[in-house]
Amino acid sequence: MNVINAIQLKRAVRKFEGAPLPAAVTGSIVNAGRRAQSSKNNQAWRFIAIQDKTILQELSTCGEWAGHLAGAALGVAILTPDPTEKFQIMFDAGQAAAYMQLAAWELGVGSCLASIYEPEKARAILGFPAEWHLRVALSFGYPANKEKLTAAPAQGGRMTLAEAVHWERW
Repeated sequence: MNVINAIQLKRAVRKFEGAPLPAAVTGSIVNAGRRAQSSKNNQAWRFIAIQDKTILQELSTCGEWAGHLAGAALGVAILTPDPTEKFQIMFDAGQAAAYMQLAAWELGVGSCLASIYEPEKARAILGFPAEWHLRVALSFGYPANKEKLTAAPAQGGRMTLAEAVHWERW
C-alpha cells in the first residue's frame, strides 16, 4: 500500500453491499488495530468484533450518526478504560481506528467511524464489563458504490495546507 495515496483517497463509506467479509479480511482489519501505536505501549483498548446483523442493528441506535453500523458486514466497538482519566486514551483509540480503516481500504473494504452517544445502552447490548467504556465504533463492508474507495477528493470542503498549518508559531 502507498500510505500517502491511501490518506489522500480514503473516504467514509456508510452504505455497504450485503456480502459478508471473509475471515482473513476481518482478521487483518482487527489485527491492524491491535498493532497500532499507543502511549507508553499501554495498548489501553479492547475490541468487540461484531458480525451478527441483529447486534449491529441494535448498536446502530446508540448514536444519532451511527446508523451505518446496521448495514455493515463487520462492526468493531473500541473499548477503553475511562477516557476522562488520561487524555492519551482516546488518542490511542483513534490510532487503532485509523490503522483498522487503512488496512480495510487496502483490502477493498469501506469504513466509517460512529460516535456512541448512549454508552450504557451499548453496554447492555454488548455485555462488556463496567471498567471498560465505549465511545466509538467502526463499520466495515464492501461499498455499495465501489468508486467510493478511490474517488478523487471532493472540490472544496478541506482547508488548504496554509490554512491548517502554522510554522514555528501561530
